[in-house]
Amino acid sequence: MEDENFELRQSKPFKVTTIINIIIAILGIIILSYYLFSAPNENKIETIHISSGESLNSITSDLENKKVVRYSSVLKIFIILFKSDRQITIGDYLFEKNQPVFKIAWQIARGNHNVNPIKITFKEGITNEEIATILADKLSGFRKDLFLTNIDTKQGYLFPDTYSFFPLSTTEEIVNSLSSNFKKRISLLNSKINSSGKSLSDIIIMASILEKEAAGKDDAPIISGILWNRIKMGMPLQVDAAMSTYKTKGLPSEPISNPGLVTIDASLNPVSSNYLFYLHDKNGVVHFSKTYQEHKLNINRYLK
Repeated sequence: MEDENFELRQSKPFKVTTIINIIIAILGIIILSYYLFSAPNENKIETIHISSGESLNSITSDLENKKVVRYSSVLKIFIILFKSDRQITIGDYLFEKNQPVFKIAWQIARGNHNVNPIKITFKEGITNEEIATILADKLSGFRKDLFLTNIDTKQGYLFPDTYSFFPLSTTEEIVNSLSSNFKKRISLLNSKINSSGKSLSDIIIMASILEKEAAGKDDAPIISGILWNRIKMGMPLQVDAAMSTYKTKGLPSEPISNPGLVTIDASLNPVSSNYLFYLHDKNGVVHFSKTYQEHKLNINRYLK
């Protein structure tokens, strides 16, 4: 009996110690998990922009530096687990305050931006300067000077259309969007361009002039025919949209605006006529004439 009681008395301290160790271990795991997975103390609402081709290391490091997460390595592991074979979508991401790291990772992996892109419409005949002014007014992160430098030689080749951009979209992303849309639209006309006998550059320059000189799709093809005919005859174009054409024969050296499909098609498919002159009256109605004398009569009749 004494031996049995002795064994019982010896086993009690062992059990108590084991329980204490387990409790300590559990508390340690809880504290460590909280420290690893919870947001930093300095955490606040933060918006970042993920660009095309940006590495996962760069993204997670940025979020650690901006106190969105404590450890970039932990965030990286969760993103890899969550995103499967998905590509991380580019754009702005707004992260709410005090979000655990796995929530941040899920948001990125699933492309939940938490930011609405902004719709912006560029009308046909818009210039690069006008595009830059609109973007500067609409997008908070836009750099007008950088944008204008980047598109210095691209006027005429930025397609006017409705686009969706995030507030922090980069210059490269915006230019690529406008340029790739132009290439996509113009590819539908490649066979006509190749058989026209004219270069793409000349077609776009003429279309950019028609954006300013024509009132719409009804008169653009006829005016196109008149202007191409002037060039063929060796006459100066003499269009108000490009004042250099009063002194120099032929087309300007570069597009004066960014044309849309209507004027590109009119430039590519001019309507032949006997007219050499035209004008629009105060109501926008076009009046054509065959001789300069008739043109002067139209000026006196409709513009004075």
